[in-house]
Amino acid sequence: MIRYLTVGIVLILIAGCFHIENRYSGMAPGPWRATIDITPLGEAGIVTEVGTKTYNLDDTQKNQLPFTFDLIYDNETDFHIEIINGEERIKVTDIQIGRNRENNKDTFLINFPIYESYIKGYYNERIIEGEWVVTTKRNYALPFVAKFGKNHRFTQLKQKPVMNLTGNWEVQFEDKDGAYAGVGEFKQEGNELRGTFRTETGDYRFLEGTVQNDKVYLSVFDGAHAFLFEAKILADKSMIGTFRAGRHYEASWTATQNTEATLADPNSLTYLKKGYDKLDFSFENINGETISLTDATYNGKAKLIQIFGTWCPNCKDESEFLVDYFKQNPTSDIAVIGLAFEKHRDIEKSKAALRRYKERLGMDYELLVAGYSDKKEAATALPMLNHILAYPTLIFLDKENKVKKIHTGFAGPATSKYKDFKVEFEKNIRDLIK
Repeated sequence: MIRYLTVGIVLILIAGCFHIENRYSGMAPGPWRATIDITPLGEAGIVTEVGTKTYNLDDTQKNQLPFTFDLIYDNETDFHIEIINGEERIKVTDIQIGRNRENNKDTFLINFPIYESYIKGYYNERIIEGEWVVTTKRNYALPFVAKFGKNHRFTQLKQKPVMNLTGNWEVQFEDKDGAYAGVGEFKQEGNELRGTFRTETGDYRFLEGTVQNDKVYLSVFDGAHAFLFEAKILADKSMIGTFRAGRHYEASWTATQNTEATLADPNSLTYLKKGYDKLDFSFENINGETISLTDATYNGKAKLIQIFGTWCPNCKDESEFLVDYFKQNPTSDIAVIGLAFEKHRDIEKSKAALRRYKERLGMDYELLVAGYSDKKEAATALPMLNHILAYPTLIFLDKENKVKKIHTGFAGPATSKYKDFKVEFEKNIRDLIK
């Protein structure tokens, strides 16, 4: 008996010397910090030039777009992640894990089916390495790394900010195609900075970041877009910076604090050309049926025409708003029709993207394939409009298909104007059906 007891004690002691490397079916649960490398091909570093002044913004974070997420187990084997952008949490459940038989490594796939993008690669319990791939862009795969147990976004430093950026900022962006206006809306607590930029075509989502001394950093990742804003606070308390969208887009920007900063009226930017008073179109729906405003289904109804794309996060915000509004306020007096301008030239691929979109968002209104996403090309599909300036654009039609109002862009829940939009929308609906 003593011998058996001794052997048992030895086995317990030996077992105690071993660390169980991974108790879970996949990665470790808890906080993770991820970075996406957005280094432009053939380039290194970010340099902002305004006039004769040049600023290297931060060598330590150069070309790395950070974000954080929580990995949460629903049971012993199934898990999901929640991507964190300030007040926003994006739940992602389409995740696959397995083992590569060729190199015996654990593999993963985090899928964003609405946006036709994914993150793939290898993992162990505490590190993930791979790439973020956007299938609608040619050869678009950006290096991705995530480490467990870290929940800071840019840095853990606590350098005293030279000023508090809370408030409204008048912003001027400039890219290769010219200049455009914006309004920055920021809230700063200590080193922590949150907010967004509004433009006449939409907003730049829930941004989260930090202020360190005279440096400013903000980022967002939502599966569709990877936005990185960097800036330097100048002696006159203005800012100069860069805006990067993944690897494919860069703009410079300047900003001055202005409580009265505003943008053009979104109801004035898109309008009917002279000689037109109605909207008219015929496009295929996801089932291959040709749909027109003159169809009997729409007789005697006011209509909302949503110009959008499944690839567009602002459009997703607007789509979710419309779905929720009409779920809470059902009516047979108004029909909603979505005109999709997609990233695919192939109409069948566009239809497939719309089917996924419709199912995921619970949309019960008609979605039509109107064309390709290029704005100049899209404008030819609706020649009665002066242009298509923004995705989304919402057109309000009366029962005779006459245009009553056109709202360009969408100020989403990340902005101070979201409540104003909801109030205005309800008034527009009342006016249509009275």
